[in-house]
Amino acid sequence: MDEIEYVTGGPDTKWGAERIKDGHAASFPLHYVEVGNEDWFDKSGSYDGRFAQYFKEIKQRYPNLQLIATAPVKGVKPDVLDEHYYMSAEESLGDAHHYDKTDRTGPKIFVGEWATREGDPTPNLQAALGDAAWMTGMERNSDIVIMASYAPLFVNVNPGGMQWATDLIGYDALSSYGSPSYWAQVMFGSYLGTEVVASTLTSAGPLVYTSATRDEKRHKLFIKVVNASSETAPVNIALTGAAKIAARCQAGYLERQDPERHQHHREP
Repeated sequence: MDEIEYVTGGPDTKWGAERIKDGHAASFPLHYVEVGNEDWFDKSGSYDGRFAQYFKEIKQRYPNLQLIATAPVKGVKPDVLDEHYYMSAEESLGDAHHYDKTDRTGPKIFVGEWATREGDPTPNLQAALGDAAWMTGMERNSDIVIMASYAPLFVNVNPGGMQWATDLIGYDALSSYGSPSYWAQVMFGSYLGTEVVASTLTSAGPLVYTSATRDEKRHKLFIKVVNASSETAPVNIALTGAAKIAARCQAGYLERQDPERHQHHREP
């Protein structure tokens, strides 16, 4: 409670005044508080009760804060549940529809740690395809999946420098580079609408994945397609319900060639 007051409190509070004294006059816009970390490892069964205690006390004083549980609980319904997934490419592809049938009555989902772990010391292209397929599932279900955080982020590529395999960005004392999975993340973040659009795949094969979003104010439609097979998959895009569509579009794609520049654009 002291920590929350330090972050959010005004000058009339004990710990808010301490923050101001420490040189940060403005309070921080705190929205979420997570209780614990990976408490499914706790075999005592006490997390349910402990989370309920935190939930009650924090909500009484800070009713607008969203409380995140690190494991399923029954005593109270958390606002958000933190889920972690570390997968092989095969598992990422096979579970890309994980959230399609998630109960929409809550809690919301924070995928607090996730990664396709193939490649050393950073993810290879196969891992990037697994990550991209998984991200279509999160994006498609962003009404329930409200946040996600890839992990781990950085790895020292010198011998003996790696703690967790595999990591999104490699570095040494002089340089750094983004893995194929990093560029997949860049693409997903660069082409993102404000609303999920219903989409259907037909006759596309089992290893093709998609998500679609639109930005009404910018009049943009973003269609993401992931082909995780080794075969070319021609795609025909049929748009329904759009009164007027521009004659040209921009295509961005991630491919194996040109290691100095993983992300490409073209206008067909």
